[in-house]
Amino acid sequence: MFEKKHSLPLGRFTVLDLTRVRAGPTAVRQLADWGANVIKIESPGYMDTEGGMGGTRHGPDFQNIHRNKRSMTLNLKDPKGHAILMRMVEQADVVAENFRPDVKKRLGVDYDSLASRNRRIILASVSGFGQDGPYAGRPGFDQVAQGMGGLMSITGLPGQGPVRVGVPIADLAAGMYAAIGILIALLQREETGRGQWIHTSLLQAQIAMLDFQAARWLIAGDVPPQAGNNHPTSTPTGVFKTADGHMNLASAGEIMWQRLCTVLEADLLVEDPDFATEKLRFKNRDRLNDALAEYLSKRTSAEWIEALNEAGVPCGPIYDIEEVFSDPQVQHLGMAAPVSHPALGNIEVVNNPITMSESPEVAYTATPERGEHTEKVLSEYGYSPEEIESFRGDGTI
Repeated sequence: MFEKKHSLPLGRFTVLDLTRVRAGPTAVRQLADWGANVIKIESPGYMDTEGGMGGTRHGPDFQNIHRNKRSMTLNLKDPKGHAILMRMVEQADVVAENFRPDVKKRLGVDYDSLASRNRRIILASVSGFGQDGPYAGRPGFDQVAQGMGGLMSITGLPGQGPVRVGVPIADLAAGMYAAIGILIALLQREETGRGQWIHTSLLQAQIAMLDFQAARWLIAGDVPPQAGNNHPTSTPTGVFKTADGHMNLASAGEIMWQRLCTVLEADLLVEDPDFATEKLRFKNRDRLNDALAEYLSKRTSAEWIEALNEAGVPCGPIYDIEEVFSDPQVQHLGMAAPVSHPALGNIEVVNNPITMSESPEVAYTATPERGEHTEKVLSEYGYSPEEIESFRGDGTI
């Protein structure tokens, strides 16, 4: 009997997870969080270390990214291991992988091979640079994609030189886009009865995440420069020093500008002809920022945030990570999800940020140990205890 979680939105789907590191696991995590029967297929312990899966197994990164899955071990390079995988493919809905494009063909997990056993199967592939083209064979890495995708050229202070973003945004974006592609393919399969191959890459995802900055070049021919903490196209929007630290302020547009000046009691700024329009405020942004700093230095961040929010001016504190999870709104939203781990005890992982009114609250399960569910999964696919023992004896699992 297959493990199905029908009470959850994706409980009827089985996903075979061949992914490693971050981009692929990020995609699969979206499915696991909403109840998909995710079977994480890992190499047997004698074949490799776990470093390629997201750090040490009991470390924060690994525990956060591989929750809500089951784990089995399988040597895909062995004919017996490949045969086991193909039996599983026959009853699965999705296979996810992030090998280099040539590797999947060598392992026999390319779309044609999978579809020959199950025409409804959806293969989701995440690569560094795409499945073909001059860079297809290159290994992908988040920071490389951030650089090639243009993000590092617009991040950081003007003249500082290229700066990477503090999270692996290309990996995460590629994973999110892959998850969207999987869901679209599942919906289309309801009409066509056939699966398909969906794929994306770190480079594509990073360029897509440039959004309006990319559109500035494509449509207007502008090459966006570094803008530091200033918003690239509107002002006053950025980071401002207060009496006890810094805060974020976003008051673009005439209405917000007037509200800001009212709270600051800054009649002189309203009367200054250099700040009379949004276009002029942007042109004279450096002088405007200096003037605003004088006003904002008179009170603490908390005092300004309370007063400005009361007036409807977007603003907020700048937290470190500990402060993020101490904030009452973050706690109300439940962004730290409790998990009980047999070795680590009660821990918390980052909660899925989607709330669905017609779906039950998800109770997360801990990241499994390597191969924790091998015997159970194989028995679900019809293998006898004797066969499973022989697989273990010859290194297939």
